[in-house]
Amino acid sequence: MIKVLVAEDSPTIRAFLTAILESEPDITVVAAVSDGAAAVEAVQRLRPDVVTMDIHMPGLDGFSATREIMETVPVPIVIVSGAVQDEVAATFKAVEAGALAFIRRPAGLGHDDHEQEADALVTSVRLMSEVKVVRRWKRPPAIVQRMAAHPPAEGTDERARVVAIGASTGGPLALQTLLGALPMNFPLPVLVVQHIATGFVQGFADWLASGCAMPVTVARHGEEVRPGHVYVAPDDRHLGVDTVGRIHLDDGPLEAGLRPAVGYMFRSVAAHYGARAIGVLLTGMGADGADGLCLLRTLGAVTIAQDAASSVVHGMPGVAIERGGAMHILTPAAIAGKLVELTG
Repeated sequence: MIKVLVAEDSPTIRAFLTAILESEPDITVVAAVSDGAAAVEAVQRLRPDVVTMDIHMPGLDGFSATREIMETVPVPIVIVSGAVQDEVAATFKAVEAGALAFIRRPAGLGHDDHEQEADALVTSVRLMSEVKVVRRWKRPPAIVQRMAAHPPAEGTDERARVVAIGASTGGPLALQTLLGALPMNFPLPVLVVQHIATGFVQGFADWLASGCAMPVTVARHGEEVRPGHVYVAPDDRHLGVDTVGRIHLDDGPLEAGLRPAVGYMFRSVAAHYGARAIGVLLTGMGADGADGLCLLRTLGAVTIAQDAASSVVHGMPGVAIERGGAMHILTPAAIAGKLVELTG
């Protein structure tokens, strides 16, 4: 049985989430609490396999509770949030504090989206229960310093024209580390596919931008890719490029149940840039992007996979490494250094 602790301010929603989870034969809710302090105490006492965490709670909020749990008795935490602006912003603060995943709060019974969103919650709880988390050590108040400038990059490699990065579980923090270490004058456009719950992508892009010297935007169909800009795949559209270097968004079939898919992006980049690309595959479950990274390497592109020690889940990069798709195996910070090295 997967033991779940539900932390939720609203009694109605607390009962609603408990009912969804307990309708599954392999999940039991060991406690349902109404505030962050109670969540911290219950985690220490009951040692659940997963916590579902509300953001806005009285006293100790979801962000602070997440940070305290991850610094004391670490456990996989799934943020269950409404996809509204203030909650999205707070959700990514909780990700910085150590939450592994975030998901939209399921719609109510009778709503067209209820069954799909309830299934997504259950699936996320099952997947996160398999992740081994580590303690997040306490850090000074100034956790991240934005890297606004670096020495100018000179002598850019003529072969490199674009960087394509794919990520899933654990990807937000890995991307924050990687992109935050790139200079504002980084000479290539950066395409990003991050598997993410619907409704969070704009908040995700804004959060990345707050710690990145380069502009970070949600990609728009037909816009020209520009050096020193980061383009994040939007909700429910595959991200690619066309023959003249413009963003191409596609609502074609899901790949392994995913849209956007990292594999689609890598194939598109391979088709239009070939050896003049750099492919990066970060932490994540499954194998999305592994074959695409192998394809890029076959064409002569530079390919990089995140190492096992720094990955939350070494699924996607691990499969790519096993299949011979990675030229370099590095931490996110070291990947940033390699990208700067490759571009001068």
